[in-house]
Amino acid sequence: MAENLIKPENLVYDKTKVLTDRVLHYCPGCGHSTTHRMLAEAIDELGIQGETIGIAPVGCSVLAYYYFDVDMTEAAHGRAPAVATGIKRVLPDKYVFTYQGDGDLAAIGTAETIHACNRGENFLIVFINNGIYGMTGGQMAPTTLENMKSTTSPRGRDVKTMGSPLKISELVASLPGTYYVARHSVHTPANARKTKRAFKKALEYQKEKKGTCLIEVVSNCPSNWKMTPIESNKWMEENMFPFYSLGDIKAPK
Repeated sequence: MAENLIKPENLVYDKTKVLTDRVLHYCPGCGHSTTHRMLAEAIDELGIQGETIGIAPVGCSVLAYYYFDVDMTEAAHGRAPAVATGIKRVLPDKYVFTYQGDGDLAAIGTAETIHACNRGENFLIVFINNGIYGMTGGQMAPTTLENMKSTTSPRGRDVKTMGSPLKISELVASLPGTYYVARHSVHTPANARKTKRAFKKALEYQKEKKGTCLIEVVSNCPSNWKMTPIESNKWMEENMFPFYSLGDIKAPK
């Protein structure tokens, strides 16, 4: 009887075929899992699964190749944009994306990020910003907020000695090579849908050879923030969003 009810008009959700059946390793409540799903659904809905290549470096996303059923390759810490540049130049008709955290993209990989964007390399950079080093022990990242505590800033980030948080999206938006830069989140269904629409637009712009697209996803990190998922989402809304405002930062007119 139940099988007779599984019809297209009764189907509420069907897992995209761009995600594998492996169980995600991310901490409960982490935004990586939902971001994976939104990106995978965008690839699926555009019908480009067989034409997509992803690059994941070191960090929480290091095992992304387990979850995306597309061609994937690893990169050294921070070097995903350099690897993506090589792949895209050799295979210009493929859809190429990098999937990077803030410790990777905005710290050890700052040079690769900035120069790829400045050159206008024609691929998508997916940037997860949770304001902390997630995998390696909760250290302060370039995106850690002022007064935000971490294992290397236990009294909170002091901008006088540690510098101010980097707004990577605003920074790369000022470069001539970037075409579309946006900042979103995935902590509610409505926000997740906006993120997926941004991914789809970025991939469509890549087909049109418009230049570098960067989609930043402001996320929580319950484990290293020492909060429950619900508490971390509330903290993110009250503290991260006022500094890292959501929406399009650079978009075609």
